[in-house]
Amino acid sequence: MVFSRVFTANLLLTSTQIILSRLTRVMIKDNESTVPIMHSGHVRRRKGSNEVPSDVDQATGTKLLAKDQNKYKSMLVRAYSTIWMIGGFIFVVYMGHLYIWAMIVIIQIFMAKELFNLLIKAHEEKQLPGFRLLNWHIFFTAMLFVYGRILSQRLVNTVTTDKFWYKLVGNLIKYHMVTCYFLYITGFVWFILSLKKKMYKYQFGQYAWTHMILIVVFTQSSFTVANIFEGIFWFLLPASLIVINDIAAYIFGFFFGKTPLIKLSPKKTWEGFIGASVTTIISAFVLANFFGRFQWLTCPRKDLSTGWLQCDPDPLFKPENFTLPEWFPWTEIQILPVQWHALGLGLFASIIAPFGGFFASGFKRAFNIKDFGDSIPGHGGMTDRMDCQMVMAVFAYIYHQSFIVAQSVSLGMILDQIIMNLSYEEQRELYSKLGQIIKDRQFGES
Repeated sequence: MVFSRVFTANLLLTSTQIILSRLTRVMIKDNESTVPIMHSGHVRRRKGSNEVPSDVDQATGTKLLAKDQNKYKSMLVRAYSTIWMIGGFIFVVYMGHLYIWAMIVIIQIFMAKELFNLLIKAHEEKQLPGFRLLNWHIFFTAMLFVYGRILSQRLVNTVTTDKFWYKLVGNLIKYHMVTCYFLYITGFVWFILSLKKKMYKYQFGQYAWTHMILIVVFTQSSFTVANIFEGIFWFLLPASLIVINDIAAYIFGFFFGKTPLIKLSPKKTWEGFIGASVTTIISAFVLANFFGRFQWLTCPRKDLSTGWLQCDPDPLFKPENFTLPEWFPWTEIQILPVQWHALGLGLFASIIAPFGGFFASGFKRAFNIKDFGDSIPGHGGMTDRMDCQMVMAVFAYIYHQSFIVAQSVSLGMILDQIIMNLSYEEQRELYSKLGQIIKDRQFGES
């Protein structure tokens, strides 16, 4: 089964490489025919950025893709890296929950690196050897705390059949919080001992900036991981809607954009915003129907294994007949109830989530930079691509917990608490007493 999944994923990557090779040939021809254009302005771009600056509209003073003479070169570079990202994303999703979690961790590390670099001053860093290591110590301590809280129950469920590992994991979970606390206090003492005269302002600024990064990166991405284990559907649909909205906004703005949307992001246009909104909402309704028919996407993962999932589908994923008006060519169609919820996600992804991108644009203007990094050709850094995803992940989790998850206490929730909080001996005692209570009740009824 694992071999077939890897083989299928390799076929997807091979197809992606063929498409990329054709795009490369087209891009080379386009580069040969492009005439260099001189641009004015003092916007600082990070080294290695492949994004081509756009022309300035004389009437409004804004930069619009519709009037950018180099836009096709920029589009091809962006398309090239987009295909790679989508291909890699499909491969990781196909491999399952743990691989998606690993991808999120890698993205977090890239984002932290890019944000750390924003305030680095080479002269001060030379006088503070090892100070950068302190930032990463705090970062990985936060990672241990957040993921320990989210995944502890699933880790317990993974080792319940082995008594030794069950006891070991139980102790680790029991002392997880105090372990993380003392790791953080170690970093705090480390910071105090590293303070140097005439460097206080820089060091305290870096310390505060590190905690700001923890809020930006972990507080929001932890919701992403929680969504993954509630069912890949609740991660994949919101993430796909943001990608669709971003691509649609770029395409509509590329061909039709004429009216500037917001000063913080001069290339954004009303035409791109409206076109992307309509596209995203329609896509939400269609994709929910498609994703909702795969059990391995809709079933929640209760442990940390990597096998295929099968479960009794939630009522949200069971088709229902929907009667259409008489003037439609069909009398009725099958709709999954989750598709109506998908419309809410699509509405948020198209109207509210883009403000995460506007926030990032303002942030970059404050630091006078073009991109957060240069790890993704045509797109900038990892943070440039995750700005809207972070906002969307939080909403998806809150929406799922508020409107999807049953609020009443279920048998599964009680069992989870028993497994997590009681020792092996206490569980055996509970089992014996519960058996005696049930036996007494049966005897009384007879």
